[in-house]
Amino acid sequence: MKRRRIANVLGMAAVSATILAMIGWVGGYRLNLTSSAAIGLWRIEATERSVAAGDTVFICPPATYMFMQAFGRGYLRSGLCPGGLAPLLKTIVAVAGQRVWIGDDVSIDGRPLAASRIHHRDGQGRVIVPFSGGTVPPGYLFLHSSSESSYDSRYFGPIPATGLLGRARPVFTFRP
Repeated sequence: MKRRRIANVLGMAAVSATILAMIGWVGGYRLNLTSSAAIGLWRIEATERSVAAGDTVFICPPATYMFMQAFGRGYLRSGLCPGGLAPLLKTIVAVAGQRVWIGDDVSIDGRPLAASRIHHRDGQGRVIVPFSGGTVPPGYLFLHSSSESSYDSRYFGPIPATGLLGRARPVFTFRP
């Protein structure tokens, strides 16, 4: 009798957690547990204007070989974007027409980008090749995270804005 009661309580808790997660997903809420942005609860908000440098966004990466390889290395998580990838939570630092230069750090239109040191090996010692630099093409965004270990446009370059889900608004977040 006691085991059945415990099983029922655990079952109800699992069902409740699943329902809450589904409501949160449909409502545009996402939980960030990575160092790419503050940890916690974020909300995807519709863009009533064009996104610009400085906006923090949720964006689906394209299901290209490079991103699937990054997923295989553990840089990206699984999710509901094309190719089974999770959306990226990053800040836009350059838009179409802006020039990106990659050296030891990143510069945008000749201005150094803070917290943009380039690494040539990942945390497990594997070679990681940085983006070569260039002008951001129309319809693309160059993304950045101030986290030193972030996988962002420093490595994969500009990505299509067609994957944009919306601006990211922190709801309940913190920096460890």
